[in-house]
Amino acid sequence: MKNLSLQSKIFAYGALFVTAIALLIGASFYFTMSESIEQQIGNRALNIAVTTANRPDVIVGFANEDPSIVLQPIAETVRELSGAEYVVIGNDEGIRYAHPVPERIGQKMVGDDNERALINGDSYISEATGTLGPALRGKAPVKNEYGEIVGIISVGFLKDEISHTFFEYVDSIVIIVVLAIILGVIGSTILARSIKKVLFNLEPAEIAQLFTERNSLIESVREGIIMVDQEARISMMNQAAYETLSLPEDIPLIGRHIEEVLPNTLLPKVLLTGEKQFDRTMEIRGKKAIVNRIPILVGKEVVGAVSSFRLQSDFDQLTTELSQVKQYTEALRAQTHEYKNFLYTISGLIQLNSLDEALYLIHDETQEHQSLIQFVTKRLQDPYLGGLVIGLFNRARELKVRFILDEDSLLQNLPKHLEKSLFVSIIGNLVTNAFEAIEHLAESDRMVRLFIHDNGQEILLEVEDSGSGLSPDLQDFIFKSRISTKDGHDRGYGLVKVAKNIRDLNGVVTIENGDLGGALFVISIPKGGFST
Repeated sequence: MKNLSLQSKIFAYGALFVTAIALLIGASFYFTMSESIEQQIGNRALNIAVTTANRPDVIVGFANEDPSIVLQPIAETVRELSGAEYVVIGNDEGIRYAHPVPERIGQKMVGDDNERALINGDSYISEATGTLGPALRGKAPVKNEYGEIVGIISVGFLKDEISHTFFEYVDSIVIIVVLAIILGVIGSTILARSIKKVLFNLEPAEIAQLFTERNSLIESVREGIIMVDQEARISMMNQAAYETLSLPEDIPLIGRHIEEVLPNTLLPKVLLTGEKQFDRTMEIRGKKAIVNRIPILVGKEVVGAVSSFRLQSDFDQLTTELSQVKQYTEALRAQTHEYKNFLYTISGLIQLNSLDEALYLIHDETQEHQSLIQFVTKRLQDPYLGGLVIGLFNRARELKVRFILDEDSLLQNLPKHLEKSLFVSIIGNLVTNAFEAIEHLAESDRMVRLFIHDNGQEILLEVEDSGSGLSPDLQDFIFKSRISTKDGHDRGYGLVKVAKNIRDLNGVVTIENGDLGGALFVISIPKGGFST
């Protein structure tokens, strides 16, 4: 069957299976019925034997001078009325007083199965071979008025006659089995065609290949993917979905209703309407996500739906990383520009033969740069933030801004559970805004102060500038979408991003009037991951 098509295999296996089941049921029914009939006949023989043994005329007959004269007619009458093959009556030594064959009266009963009745006084069913052949027997002791065992009653039904009774039912069983096989073959044919149609006429090898390719494709996608059936029950989830939902893989989700996992999902609506939904925002376990939802159609019928989603923070992280790269690029450009001017100055001093001034300038610049690096390295031991601060110093120098890192600043390392990129984004955006807030001032008045401190319970950030500050009315809306104090149409995103990052870190921000005369932003980030 290895080279047969799927439809042929289903038909063949179905037909063979139904045939085997029908034969097994027929055989089981035959043997069960045989045992039942045999049990009924045995009980019948025993009941006849017990009833005969308790008859008063039988008990009195044993006291007669010639018991056979009394007991033989009784035994024959019982045999004829009951339909038994024989009714034998014997004394306490097993000598026959009554027998269907009169010539055997007076002879010893055969079968060696009388001991339980004659010795123990039991009534029972036995199977033994007598003078008439193998038989199923009912045995019962005969007791006199004193309770003494004086004889035995043996009622038998020959096994050959029982077998004839069994065979009377064989034709009916065979007909039932044949009909079951025919119906099974027809059912197998219909089933094979139906399964082939449902499987789009694909063979098992093709289905297995498609299944493997589908799983590999789904797992390779970094977006979370969830599929549901018509009942909105989860039928598939990839690894990225478990990670996005922050669920361990050992939690069984397949088969559960989608609303048990995502109460605010719109997948049931997609199942009802068949409408596609793209780039919809959704909150998943407190996290913002971008979600796509499409129905799964077979013809025009919606048989399920699939949802793909990715956290907004993933996109924000990419944006932040690009912003950081831009900031680092600007810082490097500023540093390159500054050092070009520095080199031009040294070159000019050397050409003027002013060697002492050139050496003094080199020494002064080197000492200033080393002092900056040493101070930042000592006070901000986290290299991520230290590198950002040094880059901001270089940018401030280019802009002719006095950038001050507060001497009380101190931060060893950011906790691992706090996203460093969020801190970089907060500090970078606030300091950049501060630079822009004072760019219209005279060079001597341009000052920006940065304060970073870890007090053990929380991380404090302060960014202050010497600008004109913020009006009280504007402070209530400054973190709302696209509100800016500067000119231009493409502005207002920075502080919105700052506010979102602070919320993601469970922090709080306040705006005050600083000592430098401008705005003072104070941010508190709890180290334990919750707001105090």
